[in-house]
Amino acid sequence: MSVEGKVVLITGAARGLGYEYARALGAAGARIVAGDVADCAAAAEAAGNGAIAMRLNVADVASADSMAEHAMDAFGRIDALINNAALYGSLRGGRFNQIAEADWDAAMAVNVKGIWNCCKAAVPAMRQSGGGSIINVASLAATYGMAFALHYTTSKAAVIGLTRGLARELGRDNIRVNAIAPSAVVTEGTAEFFGERLDRGLEVIRAQQTIQRTLEPSDLVGTIAWLISDGSQFVTGQTIAVDGGTVML
Repeated sequence: MSVEGKVVLITGAARGLGYEYARALGAAGARIVAGDVADCAAAAEAAGNGAIAMRLNVADVASADSMAEHAMDAFGRIDALINNAALYGSLRGGRFNQIAEADWDAAMAVNVKGIWNCCKAAVPAMRQSGGGSIINVASLAATYGMAFALHYTTSKAAVIGLTRGLARELGRDNIRVNAIAPSAVVTEGTAEFFGERLDRGLEVIRAQQTIQRTLEPSDLVGTIAWLISDGSQFVTGQTIAVDGGTVML
């Protein structure tokens, strides 16, 4: 399950899951390009191994193209793309008819269009090098059906559909496209989303899991590394639940 020498683009790398992916994969020998709308220099430093940090707005196609171009200039190839960037903590929840239109549009622009943009940017380089792996971060919100955050839930369901359709398009290019659907992970974004209801929210989620503990960012690294590695060469179009046994697909 080696990622040694793989060139991996990670969006939303400034904190939380993206930061942990950069740190852990860099430590395992991958060459990391970390992007975020916020400063992600710390993620690149944690990744080491000549990692690059850059400003990235996934909702802007030119910004996504620039990230791919920087990766090619620095490393000459792109082996994997982790589409982790998403609006989550900053979204305001509520009943479906009370969600602000601006929040709905922002969630779709980042969580769905952002993946489309980054895939368009990275796929030509993957084709050039004979294949690659795209990993989209979906959510338990989609596979279980989270209420009172319909903009987020809908966007993550769209990620699953995008993953399946794109996997069929890119299979002949030896490009695999998969998604992971984690439960609530202990990150800054989760804390922001739940606010003062954080402890109660995590308690309710744990109670529905077969493995009844809260996920940590490190719990996702093994699945991510396997999907990047050559060990998963015949796996595509799948959504892998990393949720402690909440939804059994």
